[in-house]
Amino acid sequence: MSTEATTPDVTRDVPLPRSTPSAQGVDARGIASFVDALENTPGVEPHSLLVLRHGHVVAEGWWAPFRPERPHLLYSLSKSFTSTALGFAVAEGIVDLDATVLSYFPEHDDEITDDRSRRILVRHVANMASGHREETLGRAAEDPSGDIVKGFLKIRPDEEPGTLFCYNQPCTFSVSAIVQRASGQGLLEYLRPRLLEPLGVSPENLGWLRDGRDRELGWSGFHAPTELIAKLGQLYLQRGVWEGQQVLPEAWVVEATRSHIDNASFNDNPDWQQGYGFQFWIARHGYRGDGAYGQFCVVLPEQDAVVAITSQSPDMQAVLDAAWEHLLPALTADPPGDATAHDEALAHRLSALELPALQGHPVVEGEFTAAPGSEPASLTAVSTSGGELALHDSGDTLTAAIGQGSWADTGPLAVSGAGSRVDVRFAETPHLLHLEFDGEQFTGRWETGPLHAPALSTLRRPS
Repeated sequence: MSTEATTPDVTRDVPLPRSTPSAQGVDARGIASFVDALENTPGVEPHSLLVLRHGHVVAEGWWAPFRPERPHLLYSLSKSFTSTALGFAVAEGIVDLDATVLSYFPEHDDEITDDRSRRILVRHVANMASGHREETLGRAAEDPSGDIVKGFLKIRPDEEPGTLFCYNQPCTFSVSAIVQRASGQGLLEYLRPRLLEPLGVSPENLGWLRDGRDRELGWSGFHAPTELIAKLGQLYLQRGVWEGQQVLPEAWVVEATRSHIDNASFNDNPDWQQGYGFQFWIARHGYRGDGAYGQFCVVLPEQDAVVAITSQSPDMQAVLDAAWEHLLPALTADPPGDATAHDEALAHRLSALELPALQGHPVVEGEFTAAPGSEPASLTAVSTSGGELALHDSGDTLTAAIGQGSWADTGPLAVSGAGSRVDVRFAETPHLLHLEFDGEQFTGRWETGPLHAPALSTLRRPS
């Protein structure tokens, strides 16, 4: 069965249909309460929100300086896109879920001698059941070959593959590498005619981080606008159908979003204990893809709804708790008699969202060197002059305007400053860097540290 689309090249994004909450049976007051919770819960900082009901966007908002067309680093929500690529590859017969991972890399056959490693199947890495008890990324990446797949297969599983859940990045990387090996294409190239074009998504604002062998990471690193997150969720909600066409096989949607392995002991958060599918989490309500610091694609079949969120939220359970408390009831409530007024009030509020900017006197001017213990260690000098900021990091210099009382939006950077403080948002990622000047030195502190530990110049969508 071939699922390769024949739609023409997409040069512009085709938006999802828009509607009011009440027209789709949603109480706007519940969405407003959810927004209140996102803005007032410690450990939660929202960047964008899209709520879909019956295939229509009923609420959307971006907290400035984030905006609709801007891509956002999805971290492990990338895994669900990798899973989708695997679904196409399985349907086309180029990947077999019951083949061994090693069979796709015969060049490693002589060196992978452990019997358990040789028995790891594609389905095992798709559902995080390789048999390892701990994350293996660090050890796999240390292999002298520089090949994470090879390094992963050289680590003996603690248990028989298929019997134990462990959230393990090389599992997803193996899925990514298998699809790329079998198709002869990178993930984005492979997904373009099969997923992106049918969904009306231009590749212009997309990018995926790659390893040293020029392979997309798969487990992380995908940068995409919020609307693509919502479209992916809607495609799965519709069991692979888009505008009347079966884009993704229904059988894959069913398999990918059911629990294959028990993960009740994974951690103490209830929405991470309900089972795991093929790179999707089963939740107390529906299922989802998610990524570090609160990137969410929540699919709610019972409510015929999808929720897409980007954020800088270390407390990801708090985001879901707020959704279940405030948003879930609103999706099935009868809108009140004055629903139009509530719809309009919500739309007005969502159109004016903004993250707090620094207020006060203009930023002090000067050239500053890093104080001991400043973050990141690669940022050695900072200068401010004429309302502009320069960051000297890893041999590169990043420059941006400094907003006073607002966010100056300069490409991938958004900056606000006052007096001896400057906040730098790497606005194509979740991350915020605080800078404070004292004498001739500065101290940098990450609000949330980047997980890939890159040079600052790479904290943006890869080209």
